[in-house]
Amino acid sequence: MSSPAVDDALRHAASTPFWLDDPGRPDPEPALRGNSTAELVVVGGGFTGLWTALRAKERDPDRNVLLLEGAWTGWAASGRNGGFVSASLTHGRSNGELHLPDEVDRLDELGLANLDALGKSVAQYGWVCDYERTGGLSVATEPYQVDELRGRDGFLDTAAVRDQVNSPTYLAGVWTPEDTALVNPARLVWELKRTCLDLGVRIAENTPVRAIRSNRSGVSVQTTSGTVRARRVALATNVFPALLRRYRLHTIPVYDYALVTEPLSTAQLAEIGWQNRQGIDDLGNRFHYYRLTADDRILFGGFDAVYHYGRSLSSEHDQNPESFRTLASHFQQTFPQLEGLGFTHAWGGAIDTCTRFFPFFGTAHDGRVAHVAGYTGLGVGMTRFAADVLLDLLAADEQGPTELTELELVRRTPVPFPPEPLAWAGVEATTLSLAHADRHEGQRNVWLRALDRFGLGFDS
Repeated sequence: MSSPAVDDALRHAASTPFWLDDPGRPDPEPALRGNSTAELVVVGGGFTGLWTALRAKERDPDRNVLLLEGAWTGWAASGRNGGFVSASLTHGRSNGELHLPDEVDRLDELGLANLDALGKSVAQYGWVCDYERTGGLSVATEPYQVDELRGRDGFLDTAAVRDQVNSPTYLAGVWTPEDTALVNPARLVWELKRTCLDLGVRIAENTPVRAIRSNRSGVSVQTTSGTVRARRVALATNVFPALLRRYRLHTIPVYDYALVTEPLSTAQLAEIGWQNRQGIDDLGNRFHYYRLTADDRILFGGFDAVYHYGRSLSSEHDQNPESFRTLASHFQQTFPQLEGLGFTHAWGGAIDTCTRFFPFFGTAHDGRVAHVAGYTGLGVGMTRFAADVLLDLLAADEQGPTELTELELVRRTPVPFPPEPLAWAGVEATTLSLAHADRHEGQRNVWLRALDRFGLGFDS
């Protein structure tokens, strides 16, 4: 979808993720050197790992907690995402109804409570992370999508939705004021890190973990520079190959891409309105998400979801000029009144996707190791909830079951992806089918209907 206008808008875009292009990024903590001990070892320094360490110290301030990060905190998905903090624990209500119909109402309640608690932590600890409880706006851009929205609470007809945000592509919308917050995700990571350190969590960065073993006395966490003996281990490696081999087929890495514009002028903001600064998504299977930043840029991402054969993870995949041109073209169609606005940043990153589109949990080594993965791109808020689940799972032998550990969401594991070449063929067939559905009023072909029948739920 290249054109002179698209090429010109992208001409000066930096490849660094916008959120990470920040002079306030903290220096990494020293790497682990030699052997150590801890009551709880957390592996992974993104949102899941940091929330787990923080919640562990909030539950027991005297607990000896050590967090190990292979690179530096926030460099991967936690610092690259759109900064949407959703209350949903199931990647949307309809996906929850598909997979967990008997408990979806309770999960909705728990999700809103989790979002409330996250906001309270921001206030309690004084985190400077541009947190805004804006709500979310879902928009119909095709006539058949209007019927999907009609009848929902918060329905907006064409005039009403364009009064909120002025795009000629909008035909209707639904605004849900309480279920979404926006945040600068990198700064949230760094504030979590700061508070963890303040509470006494030890953090070792540039310390990759290679293996986990156990015996009667505890768990051995082997890093490239030493070994840690621990009573309990929480694994928060997400998109990276699971340290527990049994889960290595349960996720695949899918690359998502985003752009950020130059700051909008007062006149440009007046042209598009955006009166309540909501996070926005559309209803396509290959959907877009977009939002305003604190300095009134527009982050515009989504649409393409690229899988590389063999579950390949590489920094080379973070740049995709074709996807950037597609996004820039779609942005210009969405907001033609912003003609001439350039993009300052264009980047990508890997999402850990599972077949049910929301996280799954597991334990190993006689319950002394707990694992979570599979967020599928809606994890900024869910990671805090997952931290509590991990800690409850690790304490089950002492405190018994809790409401969280008894949830079907926690007890059930999704269908794994097949090995190659079947994984690649399946993802390709699904991607082509979703694109076909978007071009044909959402009608799902035989392949997508078969996936639906087996509860794999491939939609947005």
